[in-house]
Amino acid sequence: MKVLTLFDKIWDSHTVSSIKDGPVQLYIDRHYCHEVTSPQAFDGLRNRGLKVFRPQKTFCTADHNTPTMDQDKPVKDEVSRRQLDTLKKNAEEAGLTFFGLGHEKNGIVHVTGPENGLTLPGMTIVCGDSHTSTHGAFGCVAFGVGTSEVEMTLATQCILQPKPLKMRITVDGSLNKFVTAKDVILYIIGKIGTGGATGYFIEYAGETIRNMSIEERMTVCNMSIEAGARGGMIAPDEKTFEYLKGREYAPKGEDWDKAVECWKNLKTDENAKFDKEIAFDASDIFPMITYGTNPGTGVFIGESIPEIDCIEDASKSSFKKMLDYMGFVPGENLLGKPVDYVFLGSCTNGRIEDFRAFANFVKGKKKADNIIAWIVPGSKKVEQQIKEEGLSDILNDAGFEIRQPGCSACLAMNDDKVPAGKYAVSTSNRNFEGRQGPGSRTLLAGPLVAAASAITGVITDPRSF
Repeated sequence: MKVLTLFDKIWDSHTVSSIKDGPVQLYIDRHYCHEVTSPQAFDGLRNRGLKVFRPQKTFCTADHNTPTMDQDKPVKDEVSRRQLDTLKKNAEEAGLTFFGLGHEKNGIVHVTGPENGLTLPGMTIVCGDSHTSTHGAFGCVAFGVGTSEVEMTLATQCILQPKPLKMRITVDGSLNKFVTAKDVILYIIGKIGTGGATGYFIEYAGETIRNMSIEERMTVCNMSIEAGARGGMIAPDEKTFEYLKGREYAPKGEDWDKAVECWKNLKTDENAKFDKEIAFDASDIFPMITYGTNPGTGVFIGESIPEIDCIEDASKSSFKKMLDYMGFVPGENLLGKPVDYVFLGSCTNGRIEDFRAFANFVKGKKKADNIIAWIVPGSKKVEQQIKEEGLSDILNDAGFEIRQPGCSACLAMNDDKVPAGKYAVSTSNRNFEGRQGPGSRTLLAGPLVAAASAITGVITDPRSF
């Protein structure tokens, strides 16, 4: 009997046909659409006289270019308004389910999919967004695609894809206090590099991963792309089934029981071979923060930026350029450095557990006067949970204002832009030059580092509290 990895089981069962020494025609179970990467795809269908092949497989939401204030009023920005109107029109014409601005199921696509039970184990999932890898936390083969592939999926429910290599990253042991899932993935990326998983699909395994909640697993899988991977995934287990049971689009009754029995087989067979294996010890991981302009520039908070002598000769020029942009110098320690903005949100850390952790940390404390904080739920459901659980009262008492759902300050595509030269401790996923606004300086971190820094007004180790 052939032994297979989890990835092989899903990929091979969805392969319609393959081209020798070429790509595979891969069937797609679920397609997510948003307002930014889909307009040209729908225009492409019209130009070719085609219709959406299987409308029930595509779900649309507005998230990237949406305001996070006054969502009940007309959108002021003309470009944003046109994109949102276009998505609504395209969804209506094609008969697609659409969660528009203000809809009870609206929010960031990678938050709303799982919380509504649209993301299910064993699925192939694509979206015109690189962080589609988030859904791999449920035992899915999920990855981002370009606009031409969005059009291909709409037209055929299939795409052409080369089959990636397989990598397993195992993390064992218990996490140290104040270490979050975000710290784990920043640590991994820092160790293997932003190109360390290029050409691979990652399966995360080990005691540490199994002990994570589903939302923590989503954070880890979300940032797989930042290591260069095509995607990341985790085998489903009882936690997965418990999370999904009863959600609107999840199977019900006998169908649920049958689905769970099938999902229990979604795991890597013993002795299955990976193209690459890497292992880490959880006890080696501490709260992280980035100092540069890629997610691989993470250091333990309190640890100094590397000296120039520690950098390979071929990378010294880009290292200097990066630090010049950030306003840092080699060997500098970031603890105590003033910051201007704190952002809690995004498809990486915009779920209810992130808000619970942040609120629990700031309870009884006050936000520093110099900090502008953007506290942005990942969905309308998360926004409602924040209110129902009393987290909004805790946050308001500490001086924080909760905004409305959306991608917000993760990317400079809506009104939430960090000004040039300003520092932002951000729980999002990317810190490229200008990612959060032209000239902005982003320091990636987890919710607890963000909370500690928001209280003190400077880069702060949460363990100091």
